[in-house]
Amino acid sequence: MKHLKTVIGLVLTGVMLFPVYWMINVSFTPEQDMRRTNWFPVNGTLDGYRAVLDQQLPYLGVSLVVGLGTVALTLVLAAPAAYSLAKLRPRGGGALSFVLLIAQMIPGIIMAMGFYAIFLSSGVLNTVPGLIVADSTLAVPFAVLILTTFMSGIPEELLQAARTDGAGVVREFVSIVLPVSRNSLITVSLFAFLWAWSDFVFASTLDQGGDHQPITLGIYHYIGNNNQEWNAIMATAVIASVPATILLVVAQRYVAAGVTAGAVKD
Repeated sequence: MKHLKTVIGLVLTGVMLFPVYWMINVSFTPEQDMRRTNWFPVNGTLDGYRAVLDQQLPYLGVSLVVGLGTVALTLVLAAPAAYSLAKLRPRGGGALSFVLLIAQMIPGIIMAMGFYAIFLSSGVLNTVPGLIVADSTLAVPFAVLILTTFMSGIPEELLQAARTDGAGVVREFVSIVLPVSRNSLITVSLFAFLWAWSDFVFASTLDQGGDHQPITLGIYHYIGNNNQEWNAIMATAVIASVPATILLVVAQRYVAAGVTAGAVKD
């Protein structure tokens, strides 16, 4: 029975990963072989990757800036808010947590329309900072909820010892709470980066006419301009997937610890 479950698990994993394999396979397939069913790129070519590196690097750079900016803004806003809700317990904290939960249920396209009107009047439409702010609205509520859950589990004795040594609220937060919350901080940072990296709704609505556009718009424009060059299109998708894959592999153990943090109390 155990071996059967293992086999079923491997089969399901293979089915889910097959589109990824096919994407990589097509990215190496020459144009003249595209209409054939080739399970392996027998006459493999790097033409698609050369085209991508010539045309898509600016889009990748913008996505990197937007992703890192979203992570920074998310942590700056979410970490102090979570600390306040978890340890300072302000009046109305429960209602605020409920509002943050509801905020995650709002469809992205509705938020994009609201941001469009705000950004148009404030002059930040079609700019990278505007896109960072918009992407952060997806990450901040999630980050506050995750960090609040973890910080609630930090022993009061640890914080009380810091107060006894003369630490104020700010020092307690910076010197004690943030280092202890490392796993959760890495978790929310990873999710914030991935949301910003893969965002298309905000990018297409708020940065469609900008001089600096993320890779999701780069792929969209590339498909429209080169709808027959599938090896280049798939090569773009492969390259765009590399940063996210590396981050997931590197941060896997931190994410596992961060997501489950605070779920069980001693």
